[in-house]
Amino acid sequence: MSQPKEIFVRLDRCVGCHTCKIACSVEHSRSKNLFQAISEQPAPKNRVYVEWAPPDRKVPILCRHCEDAPCMHACISGAISRTEEGVVITNSDKCIGCWTCVMVCPYGVIGRHMETRKAYRCDRCPDLQVPACVDACPTQALVYRTVAAFSGDVRQDAAREMISGKGS
Repeated sequence: MSQPKEIFVRLDRCVGCHTCKIACSVEHSRSKNLFQAISEQPAPKNRVYVEWAPPDRKVPILCRHCEDAPCMHACISGAISRTEEGVVITNSDKCIGCWTCVMVCPYGVIGRHMETRKAYRCDRCPDLQVPACVDACPTQALVYRTVAAFSGDVRQDAAREMISGKGS
């Protein structure tokens, strides 16, 4: 069985430009076009959030697709399920807008679409090879890799820093 890919955040690279949020909104619009998406009703919603963390950091936060997903267990209508790839998804046709999933999400990343009265979350852009937020990130702060590959990259970066004297 192949390892699923995850979206990882390289905190040292995020500059808080919000490009990921824009790309996400456009990808989840009907038109898939920035200029047309602006006037769509209901308005497309981004599924990635960029939060400020003191003293001077910006942090992209998105659904972690938890292994033991509290939102999935709390959903009273059965709208939240997991795909074979491990992605936790919300079926908007089944969602009744009770917001129980929003209340139990430990990351606060399930959105409430007030116009449609439906919950929404990161779905890792199933129609794309690489999620829109990752593809759009100009600093490569968002990375779409397997756990093993990402961990290997981090170890390599740490080794390079140690050799160059920056890690001591």
